[in-house]
Formats: sequence, C-alpha cells, structure tokens
Amino acid sequence: MRKLVLCSFVLAALMPAASFAEGPSCNAAAAEKKLHGAAKTSFLKKCEKDAAATCDMAAAEKKIHGAAKTSFTRKCVKDAVGAAAG
Repeated sequence: MRKLVLCSFVLAALMPAASFAEGPSCNAAAAEKKLHGAAKTSFLKKCEKDAAATCDMAAAEKKIHGAAKTSFTRKCVKDAVGAAAG
C-alpha cells in the first residue's frame, strides 16, 4: 500500500512535465490540415506512434518502470493525440 501511494505521488509530480506540449495535438493538427478519411487515419496513426516513442523516452529519462511507466505513457500519448475533432 505504501508503495502504491508513493508511486501515485511520483506520477502526479511528473505528469505536467511530461505532457507532449510541442505544438497542437494530433487531432488538432489533422483538423488544421483539413484531413479526412484515409489521409486523416494515416496521419493520426503515425502521430500516435511518434507520441508513444517520445513518451517512452521521457519515461526512460525519468527512470519510471512497471505499472507507473504504463500509466505515464498512456496519459502522455492521450494528451498528445488530443480529443477527437468533430
């Protein structure tokens, strides 16, 4: 239990620093480029893959492992991809 609480505090401290804030989200960029259909799908797939690689590197730099790394990477990628543009 103590380990879980400590892990939660570490994750909470690291989340803002790890956000993929290098520009607009993938969905926002796709909307800005006015992509639709297969072009949008391909763009989003590549963008998500790039975000995952960047987030994995960030987790490695911060020496995050196990479940904490999984949670960190999942949130980082979700932030990078952004909400689906209608």
